[in-house]
Formats: sequence, structure tokens, C-alpha cells
Amino acid sequence: MRVRKATHLALTLLVAAGMGVGAAAAKGQGTSSSKSPSARPGSKTRHTKSTKKVTRRERGQKAPAPERISEIQSALAKDGSFSGKPSGKWDSDTVDAMKKFQETHGLNPSGKLDAKTLQKLGLGSQTAGVAPPMPPVSTSSLAPNPPPAAHHQQ
Repeated sequence: MRVRKATHLALTLLVAAGMGVGAAAAKGQGTSSSKSPSARPGSKTRHTKSTKKVTRRERGQKAPAPERISEIQSALAKDGSFSGKPSGKWDSDTVDAMKKFQETHGLNPSGKLDAKTLQKLGLGSQTAGVAPPMPPVSTSSLAPNPPPAAHHQQ
């Protein structure tokens, strides 16, 4: 008798579910091939646009800021390669001074900024162009290991 009631209940639920799908299809909310396969039959699927802005990284070297150019011009002037007043503009006088500096210091006299030239000017990173970046060292790996806990036998 219990099996019969369970079967009847299951059939009733299936019929009710089928009616819900049919009613939704009649209202124009039925499943269609354009909806995602995870959407429930009869449910409204809300499509929203993503507000996340995708920014693409530009290729090539960026021009230095005027403050940085003035800093470079000042360093070139201290060396004697640049004779003008720092203007913050990368002009032909700056390129000529850069070529002169690079040639004097055994670098490729291209007139362009690079890591080695900035290092020689005293304006670059201490590690730029020297070696590949090293992963950060965690402080826990530098700490000595604690002695193993003593086991007490009773």
C-alpha cells in the first residue's frame, strides 16, 4: 500500500511539473536554445552587461614624464654632457647629450634611455639589467626551526 502511495505522489509531482513547463511556454517564457542550459524551465534569465572595464596594455616604451626628463638632464649636466638648462623636454640637445654620455661610458650610443644608462647616471635601479628578479624571501624561512617537542613516556 505504501509503494502505491509513493508512486501516486511521484506521478502527481511529475504532472504538476509538466504543467508548469507548459504554462511557462504558453506565456512566452519557455526554454529556448538561446538560454543557458543551467536555467530552470519557466524561470526568467536576466542578462546583464559586465561593468568591468578591460584595459589593454600598450606595447612599447612609454615617454618619461617631464619631471623625470629634467632629472635626467640635470644628471647629464653634472657629468658635463649636457650644457643647457633642464627643460623637461626630450629634444635634440638632450639626445645628443645622451649619445655623448653613453659613448663616454662605454655604452651603446643610441641616445635612448635604457636601464644601464640610467644606472650610470645614478638614476636607475640597482638591480635593473643585472640579474633576473628573485622571489621574495619569507621571514619564516629565515627563522631557526624550534626544537622538537619532547615526548614524555609514562
